[in-house]
Amino acid sequence: MGNIAIYPGSFDPITNGHLDVILRASKIFDKVIVAVLENPEKKSPLFTIGERVELIKKVTKNVYNVEVESFRGLLVNYAKEKGAKVIIKGLRAVSDFEYELQMAMMNNKLNNELETLFMMTSSKYSFLSSSLVKQVAMYGGCIKDLVPDEIIEDILKKIKGY
Repeated sequence: MGNIAIYPGSFDPITNGHLDVILRASKIFDKVIVAVLENPEKKSPLFTIGERVELIKKVTKNVYNVEVESFRGLLVNYAKEKGAKVIIKGLRAVSDFEYELQMAMMNNKLNNELETLFMMTSSKYSFLSSSLVKQVAMYGGCIKDLVPDEIIEDILKKIKGY
């Protein structure tokens, strides 16, 4: 499998928008590694890194060419270690682009053999973020159609104990 891509993110929790990008990327690349990272800018995650990895594995278990791992450190180093030549970044709206472009340019500066592929999420998920899912769940709103059905209970249990 030489055509390897990495889809990095905090995925706290994974949403249907994230899953949309994963499934579409899995049709393009031989292997997609969903890389769960500890993001120091995101305070007080709901799920531990290990829990996030397990939730993503649960919803991608039937996608043969998707692997899920966690990592720390520079994404370019992780990509090199995995033999990946492409980083996939999901975009919901134009507002995401400026930050993601800055990150892509830095990653390219650090490793000019690594390309960043921007994938727009499907329009039906363009408003969706993990933060919104957590807010809706915390206030008792319905999160069906926002996250994969298989993990709704996991999220609700975590929110109640949070």
